[in-house]
Amino acid sequence: MVAIPDPQLRDYSLTGRDTIRAKETGLANAEWYHTEVPRKVMKELMKRRDGPAIRDTLIWFALLGGSAWGGIAFWGTWWAVPFWFVYGVMYGSVCDSRWHECGHGTAFRTQWMNDVIYHIASFMVVRNPVSWRWSHARHHTDTIIVGRDPEIACMRPPRLFRLLMSYAGVLDMIDSIRTLLRNAAGRLSAGEKDYIPESEWGKAILAARVHVAIYAMTAAAAAGMFAGGMGWASTIPLLLIGGPRIYGCWHMLMTGLIQHCGLAENVIDHRLNSRTVYMNPISRWIYWNMNYHVEHHMFPMVPYHALPKLHEVVKHDMPPANPSIWDAYREAIPAVLRQARDPGYSFRKPLPPTAQPYKEVPTRG
Repeated sequence: MVAIPDPQLRDYSLTGRDTIRAKETGLANAEWYHTEVPRKVMKELMKRRDGPAIRDTLIWFALLGGSAWGGIAFWGTWWAVPFWFVYGVMYGSVCDSRWHECGHGTAFRTQWMNDVIYHIASFMVVRNPVSWRWSHARHHTDTIIVGRDPEIACMRPPRLFRLLMSYAGVLDMIDSIRTLLRNAAGRLSAGEKDYIPESEWGKAILAARVHVAIYAMTAAAAAGMFAGGMGWASTIPLLLIGGPRIYGCWHMLMTGLIQHCGLAENVIDHRLNSRTVYMNPISRWIYWNMNYHVEHHMFPMVPYHALPKLHEVVKHDMPPANPSIWDAYREAIPAVLRQARDPGYSFRKPLPPTAQPYKEVPTRG
């Protein structure tokens, strides 16, 4: 007797049963729903500028440098703690939004500026800058399509312990380092080979080797300081490079996990699988306005600094935004817990009377 796969079970690999299903049903590379925006308005919103990103980058580097100086200068006293706290967030969380927006090429108008910050931030977040550029392109093409999207954080049934441990950063860091070491050894996974063009494989391997070499030199510096009798001060190189990806990533995870968790899979309307959340100004600066996440997915070429304006233009066609981070978690947590029992469940937000109906499945010609 041939076993029939449980339709509730998902195959999140990029080369398995659900990959075939996504292609056969038209979910792969589908035509997604977009809110109608006047051409003139969209052209203005998509205008790229160097000014906002230069300002934010200078602030970021100043906070990184100042907090690192304070952490070292006050080493051994309680005064060092707030400096290391700030440094951790500036390194371990801010890097994610800078990696993301510069990867889209929209943060700066000048492309080399996008490239420089993208590579710096990719190193900080422990992501291969070559493979993740292509991974994220697939994420936008097939957002939360099972078997196609390599960046689905909340799989079903959810791994609740792992989701909870994400905020500590340790498991995610271990996985990232393993991937980096595998790439540096010249090996790409089947999933990576699926979304990275073959012409880019060598670049991905080279980038991993450069990153691993920097981490190796950092570890060697720490070991040398310890051998020299510097005691706990020998951990400073690790606190400066690599370590913040563990102790400073909490804000990145706090904001990132509510982007899609608890919402729909296998739909072609970002209003069903993405969440817009109003946040305080500090979190919005750290997150570079990615809290307007439905808007970002629907119009990914609109720069981060224009997303609040875009939100005002399209909110008549959007489900209500969550009024706070806490409210987003009050919505997401029960949905994820229910998915542990019923993987087919997803939270569905009501649309305002001014909105067009949800588009859930591909249109067959």
